[in-house]
Amino acid sequence: MAFLKTKERSKERFSLLLLDLEEFYFEQHTAQQVTSSSSKERKIRGSFKVCSKSVIFDPEDIAEPILKIPLRDCKKIEVVEKKGNPFNETKPSSISILCGQVYYIKESNVIAPYRIERGEKRLTFQLEVWSKTEDVVQTLLQLHRASCLEKLGDQTAMIAANLQSRLARSSFDKNSFQSVAEKPHMECEVEMVTPLVSNPGHVCITDENLYFQPLNGYPEQVIQIKLHRIRRIYKRRHGLRPLGLEVFCTENDSCSDVYLKFYNTADRDEIYYYIATFLENHVTEHTAESYMMQWQRGHLSNYQYLLHLNNLADRSCNDLSQYPIFPWVIADYTSTQLDLTNAATFRDLSKPVGALNKDRLERLLTRYRGMPEPCFMYGSHYSSPGYVLFYLVRVAPEHMLCLQNGRYDHADRMFNSIAETWKNCLEGATDFKELIPEFYGSDSAFLENKLSIDLGRRQNGSSVCDVVFPPWASDASDFLQKNKIALESQYVSEHLHEWIDLVFGFKQRGSEAVAAHNVFHPLTYEGGIDCDSIEDPDQRIAMLTQILEFGQTPKQLFTTPHPQRITPRFHNITRSPSINTTLSEFSSASPSEDSSFEDLTEESKKLAWANMGNLKALSSHKIHKEVITGIAVTRDGGSIFSTSQDSTLKMFSTELKEFQRSMSFSNMALSSCLMLPDDKTVLCSSWDNNVYFYSIPYGRRQDTLMGHDDAVSEMCWHDNRLYTASWDSTVKVWQHASDDASSHTRSQLQLLAEYEHDAGVNTIGLNPAGTLLVTGCKDGTATIWDTSSYGLLQQVHCHSGTIHHIAFSPDSRHVLSVAADSCLKVIDVQTGMVISSVKAEEEQRCFCWDGSTVLSGGQSGNLLLWDLLSNTVTKRIPGHSGAVTAMWMNEQRTTVITGGEDKQIIFWKSQC
Repeated sequence: MAFLKTKERSKERFSLLLLDLEEFYFEQHTAQQVTSSSSKERKIRGSFKVCSKSVIFDPEDIAEPILKIPLRDCKKIEVVEKKGNPFNETKPSSISILCGQVYYIKESNVIAPYRIERGEKRLTFQLEVWSKTEDVVQTLLQLHRASCLEKLGDQTAMIAANLQSRLARSSFDKNSFQSVAEKPHMECEVEMVTPLVSNPGHVCITDENLYFQPLNGYPEQVIQIKLHRIRRIYKRRHGLRPLGLEVFCTENDSCSDVYLKFYNTADRDEIYYYIATFLENHVTEHTAESYMMQWQRGHLSNYQYLLHLNNLADRSCNDLSQYPIFPWVIADYTSTQLDLTNAATFRDLSKPVGALNKDRLERLLTRYRGMPEPCFMYGSHYSSPGYVLFYLVRVAPEHMLCLQNGRYDHADRMFNSIAETWKNCLEGATDFKELIPEFYGSDSAFLENKLSIDLGRRQNGSSVCDVVFPPWASDASDFLQKNKIALESQYVSEHLHEWIDLVFGFKQRGSEAVAAHNVFHPLTYEGGIDCDSIEDPDQRIAMLTQILEFGQTPKQLFTTPHPQRITPRFHNITRSPSINTTLSEFSSASPSEDSSFEDLTEESKKLAWANMGNLKALSSHKIHKEVITGIAVTRDGGSIFSTSQDSTLKMFSTELKEFQRSMSFSNMALSSCLMLPDDKTVLCSSWDNNVYFYSIPYGRRQDTLMGHDDAVSEMCWHDNRLYTASWDSTVKVWQHASDDASSHTRSQLQLLAEYEHDAGVNTIGLNPAGTLLVTGCKDGTATIWDTSSYGLLQQVHCHSGTIHHIAFSPDSRHVLSVAADSCLKVIDVQTGMVISSVKAEEEQRCFCWDGSTVLSGGQSGNLLLWDLLSNTVTKRIPGHSGAVTAMWMNEQRTTVITGGEDKQIIFWKSQC
């Protein structure tokens, strides 16, 4: 189970779950309960535990019941001196408690509803260290006075003062350090949080370990976590306040190693940042966007992604009011076979549970429309402590008894059947609950009554035993297995983003929530009420209790539509020319098809990108007088063309290892160059507003296209169409009309369309299919266009400075941009949402990427290899002595050519 750690159950019968909610266990004393019957005295040895609202006596003999005496029901607590012979040794004193009711727990060592014995009753206890009797009684009298105060706020304040006094009088025992060489960094008072329980004590963090020492020494004298084992840390809201810190020593486990609640946010943050700094090489702080990108690309399963989103949204297995939420995905619980190829098998993930039944929804909406403010559609939530334990009662019976004052729910309201529960969620007037992660895990214990607990009898006379499964599941394990398969199915993968929009995303609040019929009580939303602003302590505590018991909506992670998952596709294997990977092999001398062509399979590209960190410089050549602005390569790799702000186009021979030609079209800078498919024509864009056609066979300018009112910044070509971007705020589309593919001149180019922008266009890119165009402007705006309809699809102001370079991912799902603000931004094409943003140490000027890995050229001249899934630089490769301003990569992803402000061209090869 998620919050029941996979270690052996403790044989100790006492548990903090025997306390009331919000009650603390302070101290324990070995004692004997003294009972008398027919002048015969009987003594039962055990542990006398002093708690903030009760006394608990835990006998050593497991056949005896645990006694719980609520202090509010006590009429008299006193020390009784036992009289003896004055000439004999003094008899030990006793603690006498006269009470109105006693709880008998675990009678015959069986987990069962508590038996309450009402009526006046006197209980007597003798402490083994009887000299402490007077002090213990004084403590009990103080706590009794607190329990009897009329106002709940006064009770809470008095108990809190007692707790703080105890914490202030104690400190962390540094004898518990694992090493005498450890250096303590910080110590403070905290509470360790587990489901329904808070245990006060001291936390101490050193340069090696994180320690927690409970005030009461329960369940251990000290809990230790080695800092080098920590993999994830999360700040948490606890009781609606930013006081929690949860620590994980695993990457994918949903259960943490410790959850601490601090008494002030500053202490919490200091320890959080200390751990984060100390473990900067071990811990990567992921964002919802980075996880989204991993999920979209298949690096995370649906299950893993939902766990991560729950974690980021403050959902914790240690907090039942914020337990992780998972969706119902199957809607068919009556068929004998589960058909996962049929859409009707699945629940509509675009609707909340409350909106799945049209007739019920109409009744709820009628009530909603006539409701005064604050109005809401659903009177209960989809996740609450009661719902979590409804599902888990078979493995967490003591949690259920704790939550419900020592009782189970009525047998007919228990979790008896999967089909019945689903039916009630569809038809019940107040039942809108979703599922929990256990339904998609591998431990089926929560579905079976392996502990043989007596959970009661239903009206039909049957006992509550194992959960009844749908006909398509042979047993509990089969049910979970099919549930897991359904969660990862094609249908759910294609629609899960719709459910995320409802629970974690933009349909969680506001007008979108109203339109999606997804409105819950205002108190369930983060920031719905500030409890600290309520002056009356009774009202404040009552409000907080109501919120925690009712359930809380997760923290909102996304404010724009969540993109759909990328479903697997088959890619055609193409054959394409490329530059060979050593400089001596750049030669154009009669290459055979076998030597200069290779199959561009997805696997070969992945392998090439995996080796990109091994990029080595082969040679460098200074052939320009100013900044290099563009690079183009012939099909056979024999000739490299480059443009520069020195106004020249130059041709470099890879066979001769020297530049052979230099052409100047005007006295203005050239901004880019482009090799046309005929392999005979190079296009050059210029700051003089023109595009120049250069013929390689004839070695001269062939024609000039005068189509803009300001500098032409960049060009693209696809399927006989030329796209020219300009600082005049337009992109123009030109159709090549000639049947002669070798004749690419202005006379054959006709203006088809013009894309208008609000600022100068600095960079453009086409997707591989040529169906989408993306533009990057000087004002930091990225715009995605449909090239067939010329319509605007998305416009995102994603940067605070000029966009230097922009390009689609190979699958056309995402766009990456780099800009003068030093940021790398990934935009989802479908939604226009910025799903990843990372601030680099310096401006990145150009890049090549495969959708998750980026090779970029920076302002300092280095090449940086980025992993966008973690937003980290994985390799830094020294290159130019000035900014890298142009980059070209061959189809096989094995050869790279870069140009820079240092006027040099560098040839690179990836070393396998």
